[in-house]
Amino acid sequence: MNGSPSGFNNAPVTKAVVICSALFTTFFGFRGRSHKLGLSYQDVFQNPKIWKIIVSIYAFMSTPELMFGLFLLYYFRVFERQIGSNKYSVFILFSFAVSFFLESVVLGLLKDPSFSIASGPYSLVFSSFVPFFFDIPMSTRFRVFGLHFSDKSFIYLAGLQLLLSSWKRSIVPGICGVIAGFLYRLNIFYIRKAKLPDFISTLFSRLSWPSVGSSSSTAARTRNIPGTVSAPPYAGRQVERNYPSLIAGMVEPSEDSVAMLVSMGFDRDNARQALVQARNDVNVATNILLEAQSH
Repeated sequence: MNGSPSGFNNAPVTKAVVICSALFTTFFGFRGRSHKLGLSYQDVFQNPKIWKIIVSIYAFMSTPELMFGLFLLYYFRVFERQIGSNKYSVFILFSFAVSFFLESVVLGLLKDPSFSIASGPYSLVFSSFVPFFFDIPMSTRFRVFGLHFSDKSFIYLAGLQLLLSSWKRSIVPGICGVIAGFLYRLNIFYIRKAKLPDFISTLFSRLSWPSVGSSSSTAARTRNIPGTVSAPPYAGRQVERNYPSLIAGMVEPSEDSVAMLVSMGFDRDNARQALVQARNDVNVATNILLEAQSH
């Protein structure tokens, strides 16, 4: 279940969100304005502040919230690798939109000028707990003082810490995020089939700093080197049909690629076979495995 040691490879959208969250939190923290970031009834209904609504999506209000939040966002990058960056971008936008709507309903019902909702990407973090609960299997179980735990327990504990970090102010966006995650899983309005224009999803890759050892940088280094073979045209893209077939001269999958797919919950032997068929392209192999599960 643990994430592979490949950093943000094949997860550029997650990387962009993490960078934005860290920069916004640090910027407003240095200026001493973190406590003013939470959305209130006045900010949404009486005197709408667009900049504050946008900033509240990314900036946490304290360093502990930032630490737990970024840890969870980094861990949940596994879902971007499962469904592809394009559909993961839809998942993010859907989570933000639904959560903001629900939070606005809560503020409208309370009409309490002294109450504000905690700032930060709570919607994305807690909507991700829905696929984490249903789709990520437990790989190890153990007991501590007679209590049963699994390797997933540490993620739940980090989420609980973040949920209770500001008490009512953080519980509200956390619950709204979970509701958004369930609505996405129920495929309301067929949202799981929605896709963004390719230029929008690839924009995240250009906004985020390149990862060391990423497939794109490797391809750039080897493109014009004599004696090397360029990556296939589908490399790094989400492929839904016409997967590449097995070819003579089978490409042996790398251990890192196999470990990455195993961390997503796939069987090791199936992961290896998919990587062989996909010529060691993790994105293509992921789609092969997901398509096999749907049949």
